[in-house]
Amino acid sequence: MTILVLVEHTEGVVDEVSLQTLALARGLGDVTAVAVGAGAPDAAPAVGAHGAGSLYAVDLPAVSGYAPRAWGQAVWQLAQRLSATAVVAPGSERGNEVMAHVAALADLPLAANCVSVTASEPLTVTRVRWGGSLLEEAVVHAPVAVLTVMPHSVEAQEQGSGAAGVESFQPELSAADTAVQVAERLTADTGGISLAEAKVVVSGGRGVGSSEGFGVIEELAGLLDGAVGCSRAVTSAGWRPHTDQVGQTGTKISPEIYIPCGISGATQHMAGCKGAKRILAINTDREASIISNADYAVIGDLHEVLPAISAEVRKAKGG
Repeated sequence: MTILVLVEHTEGVVDEVSLQTLALARGLGDVTAVAVGAGAPDAAPAVGAHGAGSLYAVDLPAVSGYAPRAWGQAVWQLAQRLSATAVVAPGSERGNEVMAHVAALADLPLAANCVSVTASEPLTVTRVRWGGSLLEEAVVHAPVAVLTVMPHSVEAQEQGSGAAGVESFQPELSAADTAVQVAERLTADTGGISLAEAKVVVSGGRGVGSSEGFGVIEELAGLLDGAVGCSRAVTSAGWRPHTDQVGQTGTKISPEIYIPCGISGATQHMAGCKGAKRILAINTDREASIISNADYAVIGDLHEVLPAISAEVRKAKGG
């Protein structure tokens, strides 16, 4: 059985969530990867090391960047050409959008945010629902399974040797397929540390009190070479940009340690930090939901606790 996996990349550098997706897909059959855009052939070593026997580099001359329907057409046309039994993509914003187009074009159901898949007939999947508050086991009744994989729910593991063989693929597109494209991409200034890839994330919630209150959070994050995050309440108040939001409608993170400060721990927020290896919560309310989900907790005012932690970190660094 051929399993077609859409991998996301930046100039040939494959995203971690795509490597995780390859790990899940290997349990279903022989994996073939597909990548779109500039530098796609350069992804061959990474996808080969993670079990893909071949890589199709998609050429879209009429598309300058990202065009969701055009990408969907490319993936579905390739899936048909290969007689793929499943089409899988990362459960990222882009992956979910492209797979929604694939499902619509093929008139197939889409099982999003899967955390495990059983290679049976028909296919059985376990997926995250309701913002991470429950797991659903479902049966996919379809000739071709269309799936996305919940980020950070599967560990990426190398399996294979050598680069995948590269072939080019150019789909047939209509004007409607290329009508919607990304015209410009604005990159937020994160100080060089991506929230999604940071090993340490320090976040603030409504308990921070104001945009100025994030000074103590920025200070600790800087000392720990980490990134600053926040809750949805903070972005709604205009204290921080949406790019800083951790949660179901923000960025999903998987740091070595996550330090939420003054955050209650709503279901939507916890859906974004499920991948964290350890959680150290700081909150004045010992009954807050975040406390029950934390590995460690400090019950206290973040404006007193964080400066004390920062002072100890400086002392440990000899500063």
